[in-house]
Amino acid sequence: MAGIVGYGAYVPCHRIRAEDIAQQWGGDPQAVKRGLLLEEKTVPALDEDTITISVQAARYALQRAGIAPGDIGAVYIGSESHPYAVKPSGTTVVDALGIGPEVHVADYEFACKAGSEAMFVAWSHVQAGHMDYALGIGADTSQGAPGDALEYTASAGGAAFIMGRDNVAAEVLETYSYTSDTPDFWRREYEYYPQHAGRFTGEPAYFRHVLGAARGILEKSGRKPGDFAHAVFHMPNGKFPLRAGKMLGFSSEQLEEGWLVNIMGNTYSGSSPTGLAAILDVAQPGDLVFMVSFGSGAGSDAFIFQATDRLPEIQGKAPLIRAMLGRNKRYLDYGQYAKYRRKIIFNSPI
Repeated sequence: MAGIVGYGAYVPCHRIRAEDIAQQWGGDPQAVKRGLLLEEKTVPALDEDTITISVQAARYALQRAGIAPGDIGAVYIGSESHPYAVKPSGTTVVDALGIGPEVHVADYEFACKAGSEAMFVAWSHVQAGHMDYALGIGADTSQGAPGDALEYTASAGGAAFIMGRDNVAAEVLETYSYTSDTPDFWRREYEYYPQHAGRFTGEPAYFRHVLGAARGILEKSGRKPGDFAHAVFHMPNGKFPLRAGKMLGFSSEQLEEGWLVNIMGNTYSGSSPTGLAAILDVAQPGDLVFMVSFGSGAGSDAFIFQATDRLPEIQGKAPLIRAMLGRNKRYLDYGQYAKYRRKIIFNSPI
């Protein structure tokens, strides 16, 4: 049996409300909130990035796993916003956590499914018996151009999962992946903001791949939506995951815990893994959990987990997602938000 032995997540305390962005660009705040089913989004502080988010999420995962950092044999970080173009995020993370130097490290990119890919590779190493523990992280400080639709949703946060074979809290029962060359979202070298194909990002991109991965893993596992206690899908906005779940036959109750993370505005490489962390905070032994990620470009990873008797023992050993989302919130106006996200770059005088 191989699966999650420790998990953790982190979201910044700074926020900006959806209506504040809408008002800045002359939009209808209520129409935006109804259309996206989003209330607000997280904003990284000036001293926060993918690395710091990864470190904090991984520290919480270590607290729950109850293992020494040096026991981890691999660290993989998935992100679309690594701080460096040429220098791995993972090397800083392993040193900050006290892992290594005898450790496999790599950074992954695959838009918003980079985190689930890191999770899959970490689990695969453990499942194959190559090492006792491996860490997969999804973290981001996503950006959207000023005035673009992405500005309402692209936010910051991350989740970390330690995979192992001893003291498993959530066993991985099945995995499945569905991928194609669908250019719905991209960013060229030297470009600061990503571009996207508008409504094309829905049917041929998000829904084709999410539904393809979901149906594939259901057929492969011989299970049906009613078998699951919880389900979470990648959350580019509030509506897409609900629609995808209902198209597959999942109920609103099954989708609720992960979706509630999204209405607080967390859309990034760790969005479905962060939703998974929120589900693990409340899941009970024996519960089946369904997760499907999505990354533009495009592809989806699907997982089926089953909670074990150990899960309740570790849930309270680190901060819970709901508590983290609700505490110490600091709201920014649009000018402060632009400063924090460095949307206005001033050149120094000669």
